Amino acid sequence: MFDCCRDTNAILRATRFRKTLTAAVSAVIVAACTSAPPTIDQSGEVTFDGLYPVANSKSDEAWARPGIDISQYNKILLQGAGIEFRPGGESGKTWSARSRGGPYEVTERQKEALSSIIAEAFVKALAESEHFELTNTPGPDVLLVRGKLLDVVSYVPPETTGVRDAVFISKVGEATLVLELRDSITETILARAVDRRAAEASTGIGLQESNRVRNASEVRRLAQVWARRLREQLDTYGAPNP
Repeated sequence: MFDCCRDTNAILRATRFRKTLTAAVSAVIVAACTSAPPTIDQSGEVTFDGLYPVANSKSDEAWARPGIDISQYNKILLQGAGIEFRPGGESGKTWSARSRGGPYEVTERQKEALSSIIAEAFVKALAESEHFELTNTPGPDVLLVRGKLLDVVSYVPPETTGVRDAVFISKVGEATLVLELRDSITETILARAVDRRAAEASTGIGLQESNRVRNASEVRRLAQVWARRLREQLDTYGAPNP
């Protein structure tokens, strides 16, 4: 039998759903339209190598050469320029629970692990690019992407054993990433971006117990954020004009 009340309630729910969906879609469209795209400010101060500041960049700071066009490239040569660590920091010999907080001395094992994690994240992300393929050889259609980590700081204390020695930290460390886009033949610089971020605890409560596996996971998550953002930007501006 036809239930008038039930049918009316269903219509009301459907109407509310359509209104909610329409509002959500409108909000996304408005946000997309009001979000200003990156632009090169040629009225700004030029760098020593001929780059101008980029307004509305997703990085802390960015510069680019006027008239830059990376759609002429379809391959990427990924090149690491090294990792620099902030000098100082407490060593394992002087560390104690009373001096907790850091920064701490970065061990050779930690340096090797960081280098491996960063390289793996960028290679994996760029291999998923829609417009570029990775190569090991320079060429007229090859874009050189050079990356370097500066002022790397560790807040990870030396590893300890025993329940009483458990240490909880809010962030593993922080670093400044410098990315440069260059022509692979002439090495003419096309753009540079600088971004400083921290590898923070992702537990949702602000603190997590420090251990090798969890700390590496947080560093990997930060590296993936950087790498994914680079790939997205390259795919956006590297797509050939229709």
